[in-house]
Amino acid sequence: MPIIEEDMSFITFILLVLLNISPISSLDLPAARISDDSILRNNLRQAWFLDTPRMVLSQHTRIEHLETGERVQVSATEGRDEFIVVLSRERMSAAERRPTGQFPGWAQGSWMLTRNKETGAGTLIRIFLRSDQFTYIQFRPFDTEKCMMDAVLYGGYIVSSVPIPVPPPLPGTTPSINNAFERLYTMPLNDILKLVEGKFPLKYFEPDPSLYRDSRTLVTQIRSQIGALRFADDGAIDENGNYVFINTLEPQRPAAAGLNCSGFAKWLIDGILRPVTGKRLPIPPLKEPFGERGSSFTVNWEERRDVFFGLDWIRNLAAEANGTLRSAPYRALEEFEIRRNTFSSIMINENRNIVVNSYPGFMHEAGYTMEGLRPLLYTLAIDEPYSFYLAAINTEISTPTSIRGTPRLRQYFHIAALIPYFDELGVFRIAVFESATETSSFIAFRNRYPGHFVNLVKIPVSARFEP
Repeated sequence: MPIIEEDMSFITFILLVLLNISPISSLDLPAARISDDSILRNNLRQAWFLDTPRMVLSQHTRIEHLETGERVQVSATEGRDEFIVVLSRERMSAAERRPTGQFPGWAQGSWMLTRNKETGAGTLIRIFLRSDQFTYIQFRPFDTEKCMMDAVLYGGYIVSSVPIPVPPPLPGTTPSINNAFERLYTMPLNDILKLVEGKFPLKYFEPDPSLYRDSRTLVTQIRSQIGALRFADDGAIDENGNYVFINTLEPQRPAAAGLNCSGFAKWLIDGILRPVTGKRLPIPPLKEPFGERGSSFTVNWEERRDVFFGLDWIRNLAAEANGTLRSAPYRALEEFEIRRNTFSSIMINENRNIVVNSYPGFMHEAGYTMEGLRPLLYTLAIDEPYSFYLAAINTEISTPTSIRGTPRLRQYFHIAALIPYFDELGVFRIAVFESATETSSFIAFRNRYPGHFVNLVKIPVSARFEP
C-alpha cells in the first residue's frame, strides 16, 4: 500500500482508501544503515518492473523477505494512465524495532516504481529514506547516461531536476542495461546514495529527536495552562498582570477578560521571559514601528487602517525575546526575521490534481506564501532545533469606507505561534497556538488562509514557561 499525500494526485489519491494505520512512525536508522533490498529488486525486475502492464497488474500482492529477515510487501495498483509497483517495508515498532505487521508504503526503505499503463515504461522511482510519507527522493528518466533527481520535503523541492550520471553495472553482475533509469531498478541503495552524495542535504532525512526535548516540554506546558484563557477582542495582559485593551490600555471587565491573537502572543513571550527577567513586557513599546516596512504611500493610511500592527507586534516581541535569551545583538531584525529561500518549487493542489509550481521564497513586504509554509517549517526545525516562530498573516485588503479611492493595502491582520518539532519517535509535528487556544492541526490553520502570506520571526525555545 503506497503513500498518502496531504494533497492528492494519482500516486497518492488512488491509495488513500487502502491505508488504515496509525500515522506514527518508528524510530529510524541513518540512511546508510537501511537494509539493502537490491537482490529482491533484481529478482522482481522482469515480472514486476519490465513485464507488460497487463501481466504486472494480474499479479497478486505477496510478502518477500530480505536477507536480514525483514519483510517486504510487493504490490501493484492501477490508475487511469499509470500504475505503481510498490516494495513496502514492514513498519518497525519503537521498542526494539520489532515488526508490526503493517506495510504502509512509506516505512523507511520503501521503494516504488511508477510505470506508464500504455507503454509499460518506467516514469518515476521514489525512495523513502525515513518513515515519513512526505519526505523522499525520486528519480525520473533523462537519457541513456543520466537520470533527473528531486528531493522533496512536505511538497517542497529542496533540489529539483538535478542530473545524476548512472554508471553501468560491473560486467557479469546483472544483465547489461543501456537505460540509465532502468539501471536504478536493481542498484543497491547505498550505491544510489553515493551517486547523489553532495547533491542534496541528507540532514533533512535524519532528524535527531533528542534535540527537541525543550520544544516538546514547551508545548506541553502551554497546553497545560491555555485552558484557563479565553478570547477577548483587543485583549492583552499588561506589565502589571492586568487584563486591558491594547488600543486604549483601559481595563477589561473581569467577567469577560481575555486575550486576542496579539495579546496571546504577548502572553506566550511573557511566559518564557518572566523566569529570566521577573516581569512582563509593557504594551506600548510593542506597538511601535519596527524595521523596514511600508512606503511614503502607506504612511498616509497607517493611522486609519493600522496595516502593519501585526508585523510590528511580532518584531518587537522577537526583539525582546532574542535580546533577553540570547544577547543584545540578536535584537536586530536581520538576526530573527526569517528570510531564507530553501525551495525551488512546491507542489500545489489544484482541483485534486498536483501541479508543481516555482516557489518565490521570501517576498519583501509579505513574507512567504501560506502554501509553502509547511516545508519551510520542516527545514527550520532541522536547522534551528531550539527555536519556534511567531507568524503575522497578511494579505491585500480593501476596507469598506465612505472615502472614495480607498486602496487595497497589504494588512497584517492575525498572529499565531508555530512550534515545529519532532516527537520522541521522530515524527514531525507543528503545534499551532493562536487567540488563546490551540488550533486542531497545522493543515486546518493553513487551509484557513488560502492565497495569504505569512511573515515569520524566530523565538528561542525555553523549557521554563511561567506566564
